Amino acid sequence: MSIFALFLWIWQFTETATAIALLTFFMQLPQVFASLFSGILVDYFNRKHLMILADTCVALCVITMGLLYSTNHLLIWHLYALVALCACFGNIQNLAYSTSIALMVPKQHYIRASSMSSFVIEASAIIAPALAGTLYPVIGLLGIFIIDIITFVVAMGTLLLVQIPQPSQTDTTNLESETIWQKMALGFRYIVSKPSLLAMTIAFSLFWFVHQLGETLHQPMILARTGGNAQVLGAVLTAAGVGGVIGALILSMWGGFKRRVRGMLVGFIGTGLGKIVLGVGQKPLIWIGSKLFSSMNIPLLFSSNNAIWYTKVPPHIQGRVFAANEATGMIIGSVASLIAGPLADRVFEPAMKSEGLLASIFGPIFGTGTGSGIALLYVITAIGIVLIGVSGYAFPTLRNVEETLPDHDMTNEETLPDHDMTNNG
Repeated sequence: MSIFALFLWIWQFTETATAIALLTFFMQLPQVFASLFSGILVDYFNRKHLMILADTCVALCVITMGLLYSTNHLLIWHLYALVALCACFGNIQNLAYSTSIALMVPKQHYIRASSMSSFVIEASAIIAPALAGTLYPVIGLLGIFIIDIITFVVAMGTLLLVQIPQPSQTDTTNLESETIWQKMALGFRYIVSKPSLLAMTIAFSLFWFVHQLGETLHQPMILARTGGNAQVLGAVLTAAGVGGVIGALILSMWGGFKRRVRGMLVGFIGTGLGKIVLGVGQKPLIWIGSKLFSSMNIPLLFSSNNAIWYTKVPPHIQGRVFAANEATGMIIGSVASLIAGPLADRVFEPAMKSEGLLASIFGPIFGTGTGSGIALLYVITAIGIVLIGVSGYAFPTLRNVEETLPDHDMTNEETLPDHDMTNNG
């Protein structure tokens, strides 16, 4: 709710896609650096304590935003700085949570467990945009922040009651002899030493680039095409949550494809097809339906991808390996978010005006009004997602990852010393 309300506040303040894109950028870029340390923290320290600490720090950031807003001192750069801090602590919380799943769930249920996590996230996405879009005009940004703090208290009370297992440190002696830089780099070295995991990382990074480029744009696109209508945007985002919930429920009952890499690639294709319709459409009902369909595929692709990593990477190094994989994706996502706004505002929007360079070609499809250039760029990113999913079948290293790389519990593999890992890489 807070992020949604911040998007609305920034749009009212600036009415530019760049300002909203920068908020997304500052949510992502700091996580690139934070994730390198998060991986070490998660592998070395109690994961439950890390989740509690991280959530508390996020709550303090939200309280600070509320105090600045209530005293009329809140500026755009304040939001960028505080959102960056929230993102760093959120990265620790998410990594500690995700690496705990493999220790709490049998591997044959990894997809189901991941889909249940998606269900929780997407269920909140159903309620949050609708509530924020309705409540924001009534209680304002400060009221949304207060609700955020109340939910934090409930979350902390729940977490205190839960047992979070810790991995066994099978390589403690070697880890203690490593420098901090060697510990940080272990995840990257491990991925490079496994061609199939490297192929997974490349494929998902390509997807994440075009996906984030589009996700940064679809909210300003809808706001531009509706004259800043928060209710319509809230309905579209709620549809995204409903789609995610439906997809997660189906996946939790079904269990996903037997070959999980197929689930990832099919998820890419389905997500991209839904986004194409969303960009071409110019009516709220089309946006709602296409966003629902697109989001139904998100649990499939993420849960299938996560299940492969849970199965192939030993638990005692999952923190650093997952962090390396996430850092790669976040670098890609940050670049996408950074260039999305200027591309939309300075290139595609002017080019799609009635006298623009692209108007005569794409005007009959997208129109020439405000937001038409953003819509064209959004569809280009969606086509890219479909192509990534289709082309994934052409690469055996990616297509056969589950056959060529043994499960971690089927080998005696431990974390390799620095010089051994380097040579293998």
